[in-house]
Amino acid sequence: MLLRRRATSKIALGVAALLAPTLLGTTATAAPATGPGSSVAAPATSSLTWQGCGGDIPATVECATLKVPLDHRKPGGKRIDVSLSRIKAADPAERRGVLLFNPGGPSSSGLFYPLALSGLLPQSVKDRYDLIGFDPRGVGASSPLACGTTTADERLTYRPYKDATFAKDVAWARDIADRCRNRNKETLRHITTRNTARDMDLIRAALGERRISYFGLSYGTYLGSVYTQLFPRRVDRFVLDSAVDPQRVWRGMGQAWAEQAETAFDRWTDWTARHSARYGLGDTPAEVEGLFWDIVARADREPLDLGGTRFDGAEVREYIRWEITHPSVAARTLGLLRDAAAGKPVPAFPTFVPTDNELASYLAIVCGDTRWPTAPAVYRADSRRDSVRYPLYGDSVSNILPCAYWDRPIETATKIDNKVPALIVQNEWDSQTPLVTALGLRRALKGSRLVTVDEGQGHGVYSLGISACADDVATRYLTTGRLPARDVTCAADPLPADSRSASPSPATAPARLPFSGR
Repeated sequence: MLLRRRATSKIALGVAALLAPTLLGTTATAAPATGPGSSVAAPATSSLTWQGCGGDIPATVECATLKVPLDHRKPGGKRIDVSLSRIKAADPAERRGVLLFNPGGPSSSGLFYPLALSGLLPQSVKDRYDLIGFDPRGVGASSPLACGTTTADERLTYRPYKDATFAKDVAWARDIADRCRNRNKETLRHITTRNTARDMDLIRAALGERRISYFGLSYGTYLGSVYTQLFPRRVDRFVLDSAVDPQRVWRGMGQAWAEQAETAFDRWTDWTARHSARYGLGDTPAEVEGLFWDIVARADREPLDLGGTRFDGAEVREYIRWEITHPSVAARTLGLLRDAAAGKPVPAFPTFVPTDNELASYLAIVCGDTRWPTAPAVYRADSRRDSVRYPLYGDSVSNILPCAYWDRPIETATKIDNKVPALIVQNEWDSQTPLVTALGLRRALKGSRLVTVDEGQGHGVYSLGISACADDVATRYLTTGRLPARDVTCAADPLPADSRSASPSPATAPARLPFSGR
């Protein structure tokens, strides 16, 4: 999730560029809404006052702020901000309602996500919906959390397990949890997925809508599924892209990355060996694999200089883990790693270090939604085991996190088990939210349909040029409400002539929207 990763997708860059201006929206309030598993009062519709967002944000985008209860069990108590944006439906005569967005995380700002997506969504969708972005509670412009972390704290949230450093990892985890608790006191425990779903229903009420449609990516699929469980009668058309298994939140989802990374790694070494004439990295999968692990061992002895940033072996493993769903990109990167190991200069490797707010809001959800093991011995044993079972990443995802020292969740995680219609779209070779977790969500949402992109690569499907077939199914559902009669398998579109013309730099990696974890 929030690891050192690249943020080079078209959408991610667009959002980053748009977050600089000051939000100028005015405030409205709404009472909390109810649904199964919720014990709060019924919604009271109120209006939002929309105005320009300021800065360089186009006038077609409007902003507002909604006041919501910090604790939905106490609607008359303290309130916090949820910041919203809106792009009105392009064709008022065709307008159906509102389409809310969540880009994942759980720590990603969604405030200007509709604007960043507007160049990719089909016109038929933009004609029918007001596009509604929002920063979830605790994120960005919505009463943001801060734990007082530094770049050193944030550089590797998931840390490789080593016997010699485990005591330091335990101390680090306890310290981060203490800092988050001390700085946020009454707020921290209320930053949960269930409460964000309740905020979504207050957004619905404030917009004066009877139901909402929704597009959620990665973590956003879990948020969307929780909404379907709490507010099934408020659901219109939900598209859930690159799915989280609700049975595996959250430690189990991290461990799923390690499991699926091994399959993706084997597939990549096979591909790279078959293209040895182009890349010269080995004539057999075993040779490619051997080269990679030799470089990891070399980096563990002495970190590699990758364009001015030093990478140890764990960071090399993490970098490749992201890239192997795009074989040609990972092959180019392995060639550069080989050069760096030989002392040759290489271009800078783009990296991502989360901000204090991103790390704080990520931990609030991951640690606060579910109960984690509290004994360090559990993490030590699991990390030792998984470093053998899943050598690429198993030790990191099973190692201790601040969640071990988090306060007990204020309520249990939502059990997803309903027949609410929804459309799930999924790449076959996504190792961040792998196909197996999409199948888990499909089982939980019994009224849903799953669109699997055969040989689909990367993280994220809809409107990203992955599969015209999958895009057509999703667009048809959003515009007509018609789900496929059964689950669908779509072909991936042919890949561009990527590696033959692209410059040999990891910056060319076609990174998809991260599960922030992302």
